[in-house]
Amino acid sequence: MLILGWWGRLVACPAVMLCLTGCGRYADFSLPAPAAAQRVNSFDWKADPSPVLSNAGAVDVLNPSVVLRDGVYYNLYSAYDGKAWHTDLATSPDGMAWRNQGRMLSPQPDTWEGSYIAANGSALFDSGEFLYWYVAGPREKPGIGLARSTDGKAWRKNPTPVLESGPRGSWDERGVADPVVMRIGDTLYMYFLGQDRARRQRLGLARSTDGSHWQKLRSNPVLEGGPAGSFDERLGEPAIWLSHGYYWMIYTGRDIREYRRLGLARSSDGVVWTKLPGSFAGGEQWNAKVLCDPSVLVESNFIRVWFGGGDVASPDENLHGQIGIAKLVPRL
Repeated sequence: MLILGWWGRLVACPAVMLCLTGCGRYADFSLPAPAAAQRVNSFDWKADPSPVLSNAGAVDVLNPSVVLRDGVYYNLYSAYDGKAWHTDLATSPDGMAWRNQGRMLSPQPDTWEGSYIAANGSALFDSGEFLYWYVAGPREKPGIGLARSTDGKAWRKNPTPVLESGPRGSWDERGVADPVVMRIGDTLYMYFLGQDRARRQRLGLARSTDGSHWQKLRSNPVLEGGPAGSFDERLGEPAIWLSHGYYWMIYTGRDIREYRRLGLARSSDGVVWTKLPGSFAGGEQWNAKVLCDPSVLVESNFIRVWFGGGDVASPDENLHGQIGIAKLVPRL
């Protein structure tokens, strides 16, 4: 689900005092250099024709976030019931056949979350627990929250958002959304969507040591939308992985007609990104107008992708959303 209808910096600390959780909201940094490996030029998209998770019992199911724990795939995905977005869980032995485990998170009207959304998140199994960063708050200015679980079913929410919009005049002044988080060594890195007062939507980067306290990159944003008329005139929903000597990003682009497709970009430092030519579009009736919300796992010699799809060109909901699966096969 692409929440695309929504919507002064600090001096860096001296090195001797550097602490991600205690020395300011902004910093200069990059991701570690990728290890030497055989590099590829791009990837070919090979999608299964049928969805693997239908919208039975919901108006839309979108935004899968899949993690693997002890041979079991856990999929925290977004479900829209006609009024609000919730986070549901499904599990699978192979990533293809899913069993619904029920509702995990719902928005709480009497908290900062409001009544519209507690979903559209990014899951990570880390140090013996599940972490899930999700979108919540008012539609006009969302933030990102954090929930934790030891079994993937009983969740403890942080009482306040862990990532909020930027100051007046900033690139993310009007809200942050669409998080994806990866761990490298002792550091967590989050890519996220930000929107400014002109409704431009771009992608930024933040880092953390504990998942709760984040520093945004001082030079954000790291990825801009395409020119007028392009498939990614507006963009969001990044998924990130490291393979073949690069950091790779697959993201959702939305054009002026509200059609959505997926684009690819790559980087050597996680900050400077190069978009690759072309895009991936839905090839079946159920995802003919919307291909969005990628979630990736590196498996063997290909990248497995779970994604959302729909047959109605809508920016947020009521698109008959279902979840599919594809492979990204390296192109030498």
